[in-house]
Amino acid sequence: MANANTDNAPRPTAEDIADALRKRILGGDLRPGERLPTQAALAREFGVERGTVRNALQLLGKDGFLTNLGKGSPPTVSRPERQSPPGAQTARSILGPRLVAAFEAPHVYVDVASLTGETLVTALGEPLRKVYEGVLRPESVRVRMVVPRLDENVDYPAPAGGWGHDEKLDKAVRHRNSVQWDSQRMVLAGAFNRLRDNGIDVRFEYRFVSGTPTRKVYLLNRQEVLVGHYVPGRVEREIDDYEGADTVELVDVEGFETGMFIFERSNGPDQSAFVKGEQAMFDGLWEHVARR
Repeated sequence: MANANTDNAPRPTAEDIADALRKRILGGDLRPGERLPTQAALAREFGVERGTVRNALQLLGKDGFLTNLGKGSPPTVSRPERQSPPGAQTARSILGPRLVAAFEAPHVYVDVASLTGETLVTALGEPLRKVYEGVLRPESVRVRMVVPRLDENVDYPAPAGGWGHDEKLDKAVRHRNSVQWDSQRMVLAGAFNRLRDNGIDVRFEYRFVSGTPTRKVYLLNRQEVLVGHYVPGRVEREIDDYEGADTVELVDVEGFETGMFIFERSNGPDQSAFVKGEQAMFDGLWEHVARR
C-alpha cells in the first residue's frame, strides 16, 4: 500500500495499517519467517508517526501473525494462530455478515451493549452499502446502544498503574475515551441520516450506564444474540494530550478481536430461552437503568 495521504485525506489508523499488513501476510507477500520492514520505513510508507506503526504491529502480534515484537529489530512473520475460543468467531469477522442478514427483514432491530461503538461502525459498512445499491431495502431500522458513562473512570481503557497516580495522564485518557466515542457517535449518526435520505424510517438512540462492561452483546431482530467477553491486557497506546512519550501503557481490550458466540431462537429451546433472556435483560437495562 503506497502512501497516498494528502493534506485533506485522513491518516491511516493503527487498525488500517494492521489490516493492510495482514492482507500481505495472508496473500503471501510477506511469508512466515520473513522480517517486516523497519518501523521507520512503515511510518514513511503509510504517512504516520512511528507510534501508530507500533500499535499496528501489536495488534498483529495479538492476532498471532508476528513474533519477536519488542526485541529491538523488526518482528518476524509467524503462522497465525486462532485467537478466539473454540466455537467462536471474532467480532471483526462475524458482525458484518450477521447485520447483512438482519437487514433483509422489513423491520430491523439492533440492540447493542458494549464498551464503544467501534466494531458497530466498521460492521455497518457492508449492510449499508447493500442498501445504497438497492440489494437490501428495509422499511425501518431501529438501533439502541448502551455504553459506559463518559464522566466515570472505566476499568479499561485505563492507565496501567491505575487511576489517581498521574493526574495529567488520567485527564488525557478520559479525554481520549470521550473523543473516540464522540467520533463513533457522529459516524453512526451520519450513516443513519444517509439511510433516511434513502427513504428508510430510522431511529438511532444511545444511553449510558455506570461501570465497565465485561461482555459485548448484539441482539438482532429479537431473534439472535451475539455475545463475546472482553479480555483485558496491557497495551501501548498513543495519547495525544499526554507529553513525554510516544506511547503510554494502558489496560485495554481489543474489541475487534473479541470472540463472539451466536445463539438463535430457531436453534432449539435452550438457545431460544437464552435469546429471550438476553433481550429481556437489555430491555430492562434500557428502560430502568440507562440514562440519556
